[in-house]
Amino acid sequence: MTVCLALTSFSASAFQQPDTIVAGSDMTFFPYEYMDNNKPAGFDIEFLDGLAKEMGRRAVNVDTRFPNLITGLQGGKFDITNSSMYITAERLKVIDMIPYLKSGQAILALKGSDYQPQRPEDFCGHKIGSMGGTSWLQDLNKLSAEYCVKNGKQPIKISEYGTDPQTTQALLSRAVEAQITDAAVARGVIDKLGNRVVVSSPELIYPVLNGFGVKKGNDEVKNAMIKALDSYSKTPEYAALLKKYNFEAPSEEDIAKMMPKP
Repeated sequence: MTVCLALTSFSASAFQQPDTIVAGSDMTFFPYEYMDNNKPAGFDIEFLDGLAKEMGRRAVNVDTRFPNLITGLQGGKFDITNSSMYITAERLKVIDMIPYLKSGQAILALKGSDYQPQRPEDFCGHKIGSMGGTSWLQDLNKLSAEYCVKNGKQPIKISEYGTDPQTTQALLSRAVEAQITDAAVARGVIDKLGNRVVVSSPELIYPVLNGFGVKKGNDEVKNAMIKALDSYSKTPEYAALLKKYNFEAPSEEDIAKMMPKP
């Protein structure tokens, strides 16, 4: 009870609504956030519910396409972004971010296809699908110019789609030859599609931290989130949630090493 009182001592004016935390979330990104029987579900949804309770609030997730999350946050449509967003130096220039998970990407390919890329360097001259607005697109464009072209190879042909499931459909219809996505999302695709696709990359690609986004200057929301995260991370419910989704929380060493500088 003492913890909850301390966490709710911040001015309510920093939040969109009293006793509520409003989050922008692209609910097409299984298993992080998605719709199940017309209700938000997934790790990020359950995680924010736990944090909201620590703050004495109720979590509300607003379904928003990923490329519009940061502009929506800046425009005051929600208090935070809650959408498995990778923390990058570019994003830290325009929003604050609070790390809560460690992840990275994987490559999906059609099972039985002759093309089974194991690393991004294998993308040269091939058509690769990705959800738009993701941080790894910048890495792929840089790789295409500085590795593929400079070594006499064909550039990477990148096709962007509105959602991750649309990208997977493009792979299944052979509109693209491979898909790059979050590693946990890739595992979810395998679970759903069975033997139609495979993870062709043997190792995690571009390891990163996932974080909540907070509008710059909104320190009351930021500090409330940090305190709630610290409190909730010590509970059995948090440990059970990580185990349920087979996710990994970042250590202090991970954050010190992997947190980019804006």
